[in-house]
Amino acid sequence: MAERILPGERRRGRGAATNVSGRFESQSREAFDDGWTRDEAPEPLATEVTIERPKSIITRNDSPDISFDRSINPYRGCEHGCFYCFARPTHAYMGLSAGLDFETRLFAKEGAAALLERELAAAKYTPAPIAFGTNTDPYQPIERQYRITRSLLETLQRVRHPLSIVTKSNLILRDLDILSEMGRHGLVKVFVSVTTLDRELARKMEPRAPTPQKRLEAIEALNDAGVPAGVMVAPIIPAINDSEIERILTRAHAAGAREGGYVVLRLPLEIRDMFREWLQVHYPDRLSHAVSLIQSMHGGKDYESQWGRRMAGSGPYAWMIGRRFEMAARRLGYRETKTALRTDLFRKPQAPVKEGAAQLSLF
Repeated sequence: MAERILPGERRRGRGAATNVSGRFESQSREAFDDGWTRDEAPEPLATEVTIERPKSIITRNDSPDISFDRSINPYRGCEHGCFYCFARPTHAYMGLSAGLDFETRLFAKEGAAALLERELAAAKYTPAPIAFGTNTDPYQPIERQYRITRSLLETLQRVRHPLSIVTKSNLILRDLDILSEMGRHGLVKVFVSVTTLDRELARKMEPRAPTPQKRLEAIEALNDAGVPAGVMVAPIIPAINDSEIERILTRAHAAGAREGGYVVLRLPLEIRDMFREWLQVHYPDRLSHAVSLIQSMHGGKDYESQWGRRMAGSGPYAWMIGRRFEMAARRLGYRETKTALRTDLFRKPQAPVKEGAAQLSLF
């Protein structure tokens, strides 16, 4: 495993330790030192953004594990660089690595707002909350430049369509003008992901995400502006941040959060090896213990993909995590039922008129 890990200078400011080839590629490439390297330190990996022009923007799902049936992801890949991100394996469909490629070679979906309006205008469309941030963070750093998330919010605000947002970025406060107005009508709620309160650990886990304090401040600012903002304690990683559940819930509650959720670390596909590599770099003394606890929640395996088991796991350790979360949330006064968003205010946008349609309708 050690020979796969790139030098620290090369991956400075990034979460993944390697950049092995995608699982669908016919050839596998790995970086190694052949003795001909330059004396000077290599340049850190730069972020590259490719414009993508999708044919649709709303993604549908029928999973019983999650509370929504539709979602939007304005970007592919995520510059936050969270080593644990379960979306990393999706980069293989682009012929890229789930490792460093996922956080350095990004795709921005141009024209997303126009696609959204067209799909909302479809005759058979019925409104239900659209989830943002289900795969990659809609407020990752490149949103400052591309503003795709904001353009989507503007469309949803205009037609009074409900949405939920999960993010770990205080960049969301830029859009308080839209979100606060939607909040007054019961059309939006936000969950801010707080993985740890330890700034040093956060930098190792999520190198380009805002600090834990900034996320707590975002929860407070959102609630003060009338935008219901809860907390996601996710992912809970055995032997790394599992001791912080109660403290995170306490700090988030003090910031105004009244809804909360958690997810235990998931290790699908490439994430299985990436987890071990990350532990080897940062916490080699905890590697065997952390892996053992993960496997105890999945019947001796690293991961179970079955519905009902993949998000929280099973077994005594998973049961303990769930009870700790529930007891702390109940003691602090978190709501036991989630706030429902309104769908009765939706105003279907006018469908675009096809060329020649108006003329034909005269005869």
